[in-house]
Parts: sequence; structure tokens; C-alpha cells
Amino acid sequence: MTNQNVVVSDTKSGINMSITVAVSNSSIFATTAQKPPPAPAGAAGGGGYISISRKKILKDLDVNGGWIESMRASSPTHVKSLPSFSASDDHRQNSWMHLHPSALDMFDQIIEASKGKQIVMFLDYDGTLSPIVEDPDKAFMSEAMRKTVKKLATCFPTAIVSGRCRDKVYGFIRLAELYYAGSHGMDIKGPTKSSKFKKAVNQGLLFQPASEFLPMIDEVYQQLVQKMKSTPGAKVENNKFCISVHFRCVDEKQWNNLAQEVKSVLKEYPMLRLTQGRKVLEIRPTIKWDKGKALEFLLESLGYANCSDVFPIYIGDDRTDEDAFKVLRERNQGFGILVSKIPKDTHASYSLREPSEVMYFLQRLVQWKRPSLLRRRHCRV
Repeated sequence: MTNQNVVVSDTKSGINMSITVAVSNSSIFATTAQKPPPAPAGAAGGGGYISISRKKILKDLDVNGGWIESMRASSPTHVKSLPSFSASDDHRQNSWMHLHPSALDMFDQIIEASKGKQIVMFLDYDGTLSPIVEDPDKAFMSEAMRKTVKKLATCFPTAIVSGRCRDKVYGFIRLAELYYAGSHGMDIKGPTKSSKFKKAVNQGLLFQPASEFLPMIDEVYQQLVQKMKSTPGAKVENNKFCISVHFRCVDEKQWNNLAQEVKSVLKEYPMLRLTQGRKVLEIRPTIKWDKGKALEFLLESLGYANCSDVFPIYIGDDRTDEDAFKVLRERNQGFGILVSKIPKDTHASYSLREPSEVMYFLQRLVQWKRPSLLRRRHCRV
């Protein structure tokens, strides 16, 4: 178990408070009244880190051991890149949809399950609120989606949980009433705009459990920028507490070279680990923190950590969102929704095909919570 500091500032009084957060594998505890339990022997020497040897990193990056095949199997960018389906593919699709039915088709059942409970919304950004695009700097959400999320935040506590740098994803969304968890939850900030769901302790909430890694992340980023110059189409993105190497625009014949270049840099940094998303390789600190931990921390911050009357809904499209889906299954509270056009192994309970379906689902939630919006919408039509 390791202790992390959460800086909470009261904007009215100008008083800063330091909250100690003890982070363990299974739970998050935040308190100002009690001293956190002492760390077990040896924790100070790395108890809060995942033990990943340099040999393990090399194995994960072994391009001859199926890793490139895993890159190839990443979710397609556009509908046109989907292969034609055979009868067996149709059967697989139908079987998968039986296990993970459309959240739109099951909307009434979802609402029934949430009755009497506080819904809390968690949303990924890329591929969920915005379409996946070739240039990650142009992953803009539609104005209709932005308005929908804004209305959603008036009905339910709402958080954006993204692999992007927190400042960058805020620049895309521009809604101050939301919680933002950037860098896969390693950079969390509470709402800066008044919200009926924002408690006093969350005013100015800032939680960054991997701050000590910032110099290392910047160093690796600079090296990867130089390395990727030899791979046309590759783009390296500094997301503050993690690094993304996008290969969406890289010729598949060059993926092996790209993997080798990443390997040549990471072999000198055993405190960093590699994960994979949709046509992107991501380098992160080896702390025990992910989107699932971020979800638990945010529920704790909202006062719902040990409540039976909370109903979290997490919508995401990426492998990194599986950590959050898994947490919801283990808590037996709420559910996860995977955004995907094709069958995937997932801990999510339901599915949606694309951001347009996500928007419609969110609109239905708002309309259910505020029926008058539905009448006004019909009048405009």
C-alpha cells in the first residue's frame, strides 16, 4: 500500500488541505479525519508498483511471439475497413450480441435496474464521444454531443476518463462542470464550475498518483519522437503521465520496425510498462493505477464508495476501459457498455456500435430524468 497526496483547495476561503490517500490493490480510502493505516514492511521500497522485469517487457514486445498479430487485430478505424462477413461471422456476431445486447434495446431494463439509485456517469472520449480519426489532434466531438453531455451533467455526476492528457481532453470538451481523469486516471481534477453534485471537499480536487514519473515520461517522449522520425505516419503524443505512439497511419509492413524502435527505448526504463489500445501503443508508469482505480477513486470522492444505492455506468471502446468494466462486475453495481462494431472479449454487460448511438443513449437518459426535455425536443422537430 502506498500513500498519495490529494490537494483540495477551497476557492472561497483560499485554504488548501492535503488529503492522504492510501492506494491498495482492492480499494481506495480518502479521509481528512483519520490517519491512514501504516504501510506494510517493504512498501516504501516499491509496494505501490507492479513488479515487471526488463525481461517481461521484452517478452511483451516480442514481435515474433504474436504481438504484431495483436496490433493487427486492433479495432478498425472506419466501417470500410471491416472485412466482409461469412455465415460463421454472422453467427459469431449474433452470439456476441446475445451476451452483450444493445444498451438501446435494453434501455427500459437498464432504467428499471437503476430505480432508487444514484446514477453516476463515466465516459471515455476517443471512440466514445468522438469518432476515431487518423489525426488524434483532430478528434473533435460534435456540437450535438457536447450539448448532450452538458445536459447529462445536470442530471447525474459525470466524469470523463481518458488516456489523453487531462488538459487536452478538456480542450476538446470545454465543460467545466465535469470531472476529468486524464492519462488513464493518473491525473484527476474535479469540476471548476458550480454543480449540484459537487461537494465542498471536491472544490479544486486534484489527484496525481504518478507525479514522480514526470521527468522520466518527458525523457522517454523526447527519445520516441526522435525514433519515430524513421517511421512514416507514426505520431508520438505526450499525455503528461503516459505516452501514446499512434500507428494508425503507419504502413502495416512498418509495424515490426515501429515495435523494435519502441522496444529499444523501453528496455532502459523498467519502471515503465506497455499497453495497447486501438491502433496505439501506450507507455505508462508501473504503478497500480488504471481506469478502474480512477472509477473507484471518483466514487469515493463523490461519497459513494460503500453505498448500495449508487449505479455507475461506464461507456468506453478501448482495451484500457476493460479495467473499469471489470471493477463494475466485481462490485456488482451498475454496468459497463462497450462501444464496438465487432465482437470482442469484454467485461462490459452491454454494447453500442458507435458514438452516434452513445449520444442517443445519453439523450434517452436525460429525457428519462427530465421528461420536459423530450417535449421541447419534439416541438423543435
